[in-house]
Order: sequence, then structure tokens, then C-alpha cells
Amino acid sequence: MTGNEFRFFLSCDINLPVTFRVERLEGNLPSRKSSNSENGTPEEDRRPELHVECALYIDGAQFGLPTRTRLESTGPPYCWNELITLTTKYRDLTAQSQLAFTVWDVSHRADEGLIGGATILLFNNKKQLKTGKQKLRLWAGREADGTCPTSTPGKVPRHERGELERLEKLVNKYERGQIHPVDWLDRLTFRTAEKIKECENSQNGSSHLYLVVDFCSFEHRVVFQETGANFLLPSPIASTNDIVIVWDPEMGKTNPSEHKQLKLARSLTRGVIDRDLKPSSNERKSIQRILKYPPTRTLSGDERQLLWKFRFSLMSEKKALTKFLRCVEWSDVQEAKQALELTGKWEMIDVCDALELLSPVFESEEVRAYAVSVLERADDEELQCYLLQLVQALRFERSDNSRLCHFLVERASRNIEFASFLRWYVTAEVYDPAYAKRFYCTHEILEENMLKMATDAHGEDGFKLWQSLVRQTELTAQLCTVSREVRGTRGNTQKKIEKLREVLSGILSELTYFEEPIRSPLAPNVLITGIIPSESSIFKSALHPLRLTFRTANGGTCKIIFKKGDDMRQDQLVVQMVSLMDRLLKLENLDLHLTPYKVLATGQDEGMMEFIPSRSLAQILSEHRSIVSYLQKFHPDDQGPFGITAACLETFIKSCAGYSVITYILGIGDRHLDNLLLRDDGRLFHVDFGFILGRDPKPFPPPMKLCKEMVEAMGGAESQYYTRFKSYCCEAYNILRKSSNLILNLFYLMAGSNIPDIAFDPEKGILKLQEKFRLDLDDEASIHFFQDLINESVSALFPQMVETIHRWAQYWR
Repeated sequence: MTGNEFRFFLSCDINLPVTFRVERLEGNLPSRKSSNSENGTPEEDRRPELHVECALYIDGAQFGLPTRTRLESTGPPYCWNELITLTTKYRDLTAQSQLAFTVWDVSHRADEGLIGGATILLFNNKKQLKTGKQKLRLWAGREADGTCPTSTPGKVPRHERGELERLEKLVNKYERGQIHPVDWLDRLTFRTAEKIKECENSQNGSSHLYLVVDFCSFEHRVVFQETGANFLLPSPIASTNDIVIVWDPEMGKTNPSEHKQLKLARSLTRGVIDRDLKPSSNERKSIQRILKYPPTRTLSGDERQLLWKFRFSLMSEKKALTKFLRCVEWSDVQEAKQALELTGKWEMIDVCDALELLSPVFESEEVRAYAVSVLERADDEELQCYLLQLVQALRFERSDNSRLCHFLVERASRNIEFASFLRWYVTAEVYDPAYAKRFYCTHEILEENMLKMATDAHGEDGFKLWQSLVRQTELTAQLCTVSREVRGTRGNTQKKIEKLREVLSGILSELTYFEEPIRSPLAPNVLITGIIPSESSIFKSALHPLRLTFRTANGGTCKIIFKKGDDMRQDQLVVQMVSLMDRLLKLENLDLHLTPYKVLATGQDEGMMEFIPSRSLAQILSEHRSIVSYLQKFHPDDQGPFGITAACLETFIKSCAGYSVITYILGIGDRHLDNLLLRDDGRLFHVDFGFILGRDPKPFPPPMKLCKEMVEAMGGAESQYYTRFKSYCCEAYNILRKSSNLILNLFYLMAGSNIPDIAFDPEKGILKLQEKFRLDLDDEASIHFFQDLINESVSALFPQMVETIHRWAQYWR
């Protein structure tokens, strides 16, 4: 069929009976209070028994006898889901044919049993047969009227229609196959539609009753035509010869009979029957396809049954365990018992898969304990990469005193750096009212165990060790006080800097020299002994962050930025992911010279970060006109490319490639030249991650931040250095795609956190992250895909206009 053809059926050629399905009644029944009762039972206490009377009217006259559904008394909601087939055929209908539906309650007297009625035309104003679900508003206390025009139209008036009706029409098209399905997007759309439905119902109240009826669908549209018209058309549809495709409204729903059969089959095969079963070639391919699913993918009934059937033969494949545990009916005691027995004998899984078992999907305490036993094999360095998510996983434990909690505390008692970060991660979550008790309990267990371990193992020195961590809290409290005083000072930035130095060296002089060294919250292995007031300053911004220079116990200094009034947990998460991805790339021998500076949220609206000497690209371009001119100042080389050393240019290219890939995967938005920084050695890095997972305050953002000035610094789009940049991007992208399950699992564990861009819609954010990996492509196809992304980003004109407007705004500010 060509694109210009339009295929349809004529109603006069369809020799099939009129068929439709009465589904359900939506809304609350009106309350009935009557003292008259034959058996003495008040009628208001009786359970309603409802049926729907269906009658066909042709040109205002009833045609044939009315048909009734069965009695339904198990609601609300009242669901008949009953298929009604009339004796009249489609070829006998006229353009003014109507169906009249009246709902009756037989539990009341005849004069009180009428609930309401509604009428609907079978053909629309374009003379096309109506198909799919129709939602009819009932006229309370009135029988459906089949006259022309009817006095009980089921169609909602146009001025009363809301967003919900438009969504229901789209769902109708989707269920009939007229909208292409997209698995992850469909789930989000249906969830949003449910929220809109709940919202509209709460606003409109329950003043109306609606009857949902599902009309039969055909392969093509059905257009009304009277019998006997002389048209040269395809042969008519016969009820005995031709096959007509009719949409099944129960498609995709659980079949109760099939579900019961599967349970019986599982009960028969719990013993030794399945032990020797081996999958066929096609079954093996299906299993391998399932094992490659991302952790966010929901398994279908057939897939779950397939994995259960061959569970014994899959025990040697460690990647299969998490998928197998998703197949278990945990409500079945015997099945759950067998699953746990097999788990203990399964090939030991990797740490990244153990993280999946700590997600909210798995509620079994035994499964979560097994996951912790796998984590015990990881060393402190690897475990610290996931510590932020492991603390969040405490939300999904069934008790405050869980095995995961004790495992983290036990590790902390052996590693002071681990203990410091654990303490701060827990402290930042104590403010969450829903889980305050759980995190407070963890904090208390950590305090008790650490103090006991430190005292028993190291005596007085151990006690001082632990006290150095406790004093971190005192330090941050003092810095909050300093920050408030500085912000409250009237005057320009210089006045505020003078106030900061006065406060540090005067009123709170204990900040200049600490009585005892304190472990730096950002780097617990570093002991800090005080602040140098003369080298401390503030940044020119709304919150006036403090830039503090600390003395260290070894005679050196370290600089940190302290912010009060800003939630830094999102920045903390992004920098953690940058650090993790840097580690994953280096394990594949690809060092892209990233700068994963340290960030630590010490509360809901406060935190600190490592200060990296650098300058923004906006400042560099303003003073030096180009990135190359700036790098020539620090790494000149007349023999090198563009007058700079080859090593410096290579560092710049690699860092640009690394952050281009990472910011694309994490969907980092609000990228402009003020939050792209460049170090003297050529390393470029990003800061300020207020928008992630696809959110962006600017319209039409490019897929990744790659401005023309960065391309020019590589010699332009035709240079060999730009080609090398694209090669590094594609290599890094494929390496990170291999670890997509790990990254997705880590974000899945953050689903319950209060991080703004995750808490807004956790499932949507994780699915958008999954989409960025393009797991449907092989390595070669993903290279072509990413190269197209780079070209699209470089050629994007609108972001350049936005960047220019941003520079003007900064200038006038």
C-alpha cells in the first residue's frame, strides 16, 4: 500500500453482528436512604446489585430486544467486562443508529432502582464507525433515550472536557496500535495520565457517573454506506470466509487461568524435574537476550517462566542471578525457600550486581543479606566509590538495625577515611523526616562502635583520632556562623572580604590556630591546623561562598570553598560519578586527564568543595581572545602545534573528550562559558551541576557542550587534532557503555533521595539516563551515533545565540 492510498470498509459490506464490550462503571453511586424494606434491612445497608441494559435504536425506533449484562455486586468499582453481541448486523445500520445504555440497581424497589442512562451514536459526524473505548456520562435517574435527537447524550459537552479526555483518546489510539509503542516512555506516560486522572477526579468530585464501553475495531476504518449503492469496491466481508482483525482489549493483561497454570507448573517442577533440563538453541538465545537487559527492564511473564524453568542450568552464570531473583513469587513460601537455597549455590556475582539486589525491587531480607556478603569481598577503595549509594540503600532496608548498617559501621571502624565520609553522608540525610529515625540510628551505632574500637585498639591516641572527626562538625558550625556574618555585612565585595578576615583573626580566633589538628572533611587523611585569614577571600555571587586557605600538619596548605544556603548533594553526586567514570576509564588504560575535585554536603543547605586554581573560559576569551593564546602563556613551544607543547594540547583534547562524554551521559544542563574552567596545564573541567538528567533552563540545548572556541583550539573541524578528539570521545563512550549496569544501579539506589532532579521523577530520570547509553546498538553503530552527536552539537546555532545573550547579561551585571 502506497502512502497516498486510504483503505476502508463500507458498513453495508460487513456481514457481522454488532459487537461491543461493557467494561465498568466509574464514580460513586448516589446514597440511598429508605426505611421501607420487606425484610427489615435498611436499604442504605444493602449491597448494590447492578446490571446494564443495552438497546439498539435505528432512526429513533428501538430495533430488536434489549440485552442485559450479568449482575455485578463486588464493587466499587463495578466491572462487568462482558462482551455483548446483538442480532443486528453492521450492514443493517443507518447513519442515525444509536446504542442506549441504562444502569439498574435490582437491590432496590422498582421505582428506586434506576441509576441512570446514556446514549451514543454508532457513527461520528464523518460517517465513520466509532471504535475503541468510549466513556459515557450517565444522566442520573433517567433511562437512556433513543430518539433523534436524544435527550440523554453520553458525550461530555465540549466546554466541560479537560486534559483527561484528550489523554483517554490518545490511549484509545495506542491500544488500537495507531501509536508506536516505546516501552520506557509508555510507562512514564501512563503513570502521568493516572496522576492527571486522580487530580481531575479530586477537583470535580464524584458528582457524575461514567460508563466505559469498548466498541469493536476492524483492520481498516468502517465508513457508512447504505445497502445497494453502486460502487466498484473490494469484495464484501463475509462472516464465514474472510478474517477480520479485531483488537482484544485484554491484550497484555494477566490471564488468571494462565497465571494459575504457571503456578501449578512451578509447583510440579520444584523437585528434581527441572534439574536436568537444558535449553534448546532458540531458548538459549532468548535467555542470553534477557540477561543483557538493563536492570530497569521489567520481565514479561514468558521471560520469567523461561528463566525459572532453566534455573538449575543457569547456576554457573553469575549474570543470571539477579534476573532469576526477579522471577520468584516471593509470596509463595516454598518457592521463595527454593530460590534462597539456589542463591547460596549460585556462582558468586560481581559487586555491581550486588548493588542491584539492594535496590527497592528486592524486599527479601535474605536476598539483601546475600548482597552484603558479596560487598564484603570488595576492598575499601572500591567500596568508597559506592558509599554514597550504600547509605541511600538504608532507606530500603526493612529494619533500622539491618545487616547493611552493621557492615558499613564495621568497615568504618577499620578505616578512618571511610568512617569520616560515612558519618557525613548519614548526617546529611538525618533531616529527611520520612527516614530520620533510620539514619539517626545508623549515626548512633557508628558513634558507639567507632568510639569503642578507637579506645580499645589505640587507647588515648584512638580517642583523639575519633575526636578529630567529631570536631569536624564543630568546625562546619563555626564556618556557618562566619558565612552569615559576612553576608550580613553591607558594602561591596571588598568590604565583605575585610569582614571575613577580621572575623577569622579576631572574634573567633580559635579558627586561626586549632587546639588540636582536625581531619579535613574533604580529605580525612589530611590534618588541618588552622585558617590563614590573609589568604582567605569570598566569591562574587549571590551566596558569597567562602574561599578558605587552611594550614596542614605537614607544613603545607589546602584551599576549600565553603557554601551556606545551597544544597550541594546534587553536585556531590555528579562529582562522585565523574570520579567513578574516571576510574572505569583508567581501568581500560584510557586516562583523559579529568578533574574530579572533591565535594561534600555537610547538611541540607551547606557544604564544601575543593578549590582548583583555574579560570573560566568566559574570562580567558575576554582577556586572551582564544584558548590557544592562554595556553601559549604557560606552555610556549615554537616547534609544537599552534605554538604550545604537544603534551599540553593532548591534555586539553583528552579532557574535552572526557567531559563531553560524561556530561552527555548524565544529561548535565545549563552549560555556559562561566562554568567551564581551564587549568594552567590544559585540563578543562566543568563545575556547577544544578541541572542534570536532561533538565536545562535554556531552550533547545545541544546534546553536549562543545563550543566553537574549543574546536578552534584543536585546529578546527578539519584538523587531525579534532579527529583525535572524536576518537577519544567514541572510545570513552563505548568503555562506559560496558559499565552501564553499574551506573544505572547506582542511580537506582538514589531514587529515594531528596536530590532535586532525581526526587522530581526518579523513574523518568533513570530511564532517560538509560536511553543515553543506547544499549540497542553495538560498538560500531554507537561510534557512528556519537560522531553524529558531536557534529550536531558543533553546528548548533541557537545555543551560540543563548551564549552571547548570557555574556551580555554577565557584562551588565
